[in-house]
Amino acid sequence: MPRPAHRRRSVTALTLLAFALPLPAAVAAPAPEASAAAAPAPTPGWAWPLPGPAAVSRPFGLPDGPYAAGHRGVDLVGEPGTVVTAAGAGVVVFAGTIAGRPLLSIDHPGGLRTTYEPVQPSVGAGTAVDAGTPVGVLLAGHAGCPAAACLHWGLRRGETYLDPLTLLAPTQVRLLPWT
Repeated sequence: MPRPAHRRRSVTALTLLAFALPLPAAVAAPAPEASAAAAPAPTPGWAWPLPGPAAVSRPFGLPDGPYAAGHRGVDLVGEPGTVVTAAGAGVVVFAGTIAGRPLLSIDHPGGLRTTYEPVQPSVGAGTAVDAGTPVGVLLAGHAGCPAAACLHWGLRRGETYLDPLTLLAPTQVRLLPWT
């Protein structure tokens, strides 16, 4: 049985309102698979952590569960010694070594945290940074990297891992036909 016209209008209005509300880019839309030729341009407030747009050697792969296999970030192709910069404004919360891997973590507004490895940090915990602020240099040695060096760039909100390329991709809204 079809819905009454007044009911269709209110549902449509609510749907359009929901799409009109701004959402952080990190959760608004899934990122397209990126490559050196089709990399997204940075959205305001966010920047590539390597001179970019950088080629993606391994895309994000959301695991099926908290302990399942997956790729909780993206690997960006680089050269050893390349300056790594903060992807967005925030505060460095960790700069050191975990499990033998040098890495850096930055907390950003909205509960986001970005991670960068393998990076020899040039800043310490507690340092405030802006997008584009140098935070260290890229080191060789990331497992599975097909190049001289790869930066593993991660993003999460709380305990939820997100694709960091969504920080760079503009939000796309698509209206689907009413069925």
